[in-house]
Amino acid sequence: MLKRPARVAAIHDLSGFGRCSLTVILPLLSVMGVQAVPVPTAVLSTHTGGFQDIAVRDLSDYIVPALEQYKKEKIGFECIYTGFLASEQQIDDCIRFMDAYPEAMAFVDPVMGDHGKMYRTYTPQLCARMRELVRRANIITPNTTEMSLLLNEPYCPEPLTHQEFKTKLLKLSELGPSTVIVTGVELADMTINNVGYDREHNTFWRVKCSYVPVNYPGTGDIFAGIVVGSILKGDSLPIAMERATRFLELAIKTTFSYSTDPRYGVLLEQTLPWLCKEQVLDHYEVL
Repeated sequence: MLKRPARVAAIHDLSGFGRCSLTVILPLLSVMGVQAVPVPTAVLSTHTGGFQDIAVRDLSDYIVPALEQYKKEKIGFECIYTGFLASEQQIDDCIRFMDAYPEAMAFVDPVMGDHGKMYRTYTPQLCARMRELVRRANIITPNTTEMSLLLNEPYCPEPLTHQEFKTKLLKLSELGPSTVIVTGVELADMTINNVGYDREHNTFWRVKCSYVPVNYPGTGDIFAGIVVGSILKGDSLPIAMERATRFLELAIKTTFSYSTDPRYGVLLEQTLPWLCKEQVLDHYEVL
């Protein structure tokens, strides 16, 4: 039994302004009682969604030296958690991290695109390498755009039936990960959901989401970060999914009520205390 908080190596970019990536992951994990160790892949003055003249520093030469020091100092990790990666080299660096900590949960948030489009920093070659990283993962959390990229299928904006989406989840799991969560899924029953598949128990889950007519940066990072913390604290898959979903609903609705600039992200500072409470979560469903 651990005599310290569970520890996560969070391999992500650091966007100074905009409440996304490491700037949300670090406080979320900390308030959940999990130690986050940032391993930045790049530093940006703001995120790239709607800002101009962004200051960017690529930190590809940082990741492996950081790993080597952690190994030398015998610093252990219970999870290797990867997000935005800036190059194919960083895919290799993440694999080196996973190889160095084979007992740690490998959690990959395959940040590649959204709304049916690949991010402009991504290339087909980098997407192909992301599939290689996904093969090494225990858990992945793509959105529907990233699901299509991973499966090398055309993006389909039309709602799918439960059975059609179960087939997608099974295909994603066949790439390697035993647990798959896909966010922002519109199903044929006209609901928006986060859906998951647990291969070990052959179970499919969904958590319904409320619709709010606005998009904020960093919501995928928030969802994935809470799932990481929940799993490490002992939650089941559906409870982890619901914890992340309910917190995001609270953060999005709170932010929307103030009519703030969407580029600024959700009002994390006002909603973090919710994660400190022992919530009874039972609104997940079998898919």
